[in-house]
Amino acid sequence: MHIIINGGGKIGEYLATKMIASGHRVAIIEQSKRKIDQLAAKLPQQVLMILGDGCDSAFQMDAGAEHADIFVATTGADDANLVSCEIASLVSKIPRVIARVNTPKNERIFRRLGIEAVSSTSIISRLIEVEATQGAMHAVMSLTQGDLVMTEVTIPLCSDCVGEQGKTVAEIKPLLPEESLLVAVGKGESLAIVNGSTVLQPGDAVMVVSKQGFEEDVRAALTQLW
Repeated sequence: MHIIINGGGKIGEYLATKMIASGHRVAIIEQSKRKIDQLAAKLPQQVLMILGDGCDSAFQMDAGAEHADIFVATTGADDANLVSCEIASLVSKIPRVIARVNTPKNERIFRRLGIEAVSSTSIISRLIEVEATQGAMHAVMSLTQGDLVMTEVTIPLCSDCVGEQGKTVAEIKPLLPEESLLVAVGKGESLAIVNGSTVLQPGDAVMVVSKQGFEEDVRAALTQLW
């Protein structure tokens, strides 16, 4: 994957190092020449570094936005992260944008605008890694120091399922790993806690809590219902 990081601070440096080590292509946009020079001395040569404003679509294009898979905003300013992600999504047409949120109360604003907002560097890294290997499924957060993982899985649309009544959680539960639990479902803009009678349909986004390591089993079960 090609990943663009807006912000060359410690978080941007950490993500770039981790993503390069995982075999991804990385570009960093940073306004400070001093930070660019520091990054150039620390990061592998294959990291593309752009001196400029990540909120400017021209610099995003210089960073390879036309073939980028993910845009990550990691600066210490929520307003800059918000604006750069909006431009990345709406102007540069990058399919996925993730923003670091420095002030928790701003998280709701990011999410209402369709921007994935997280506060942990490790979670940002995990979101990117899971995107690379598992497509529609992504880990939302780690719980109890990594023993449990909350995962979102989008049930694939099905051209042969028109008119189907869907499947209840009670019907689906036996198909899931024992170390997992369906907790919520998103239908359009609404999110609801599930119970045994809740009906799931293609296109629904399902939230599942599972033991770490069972994420792929959860994905397989929920993407092969029809």
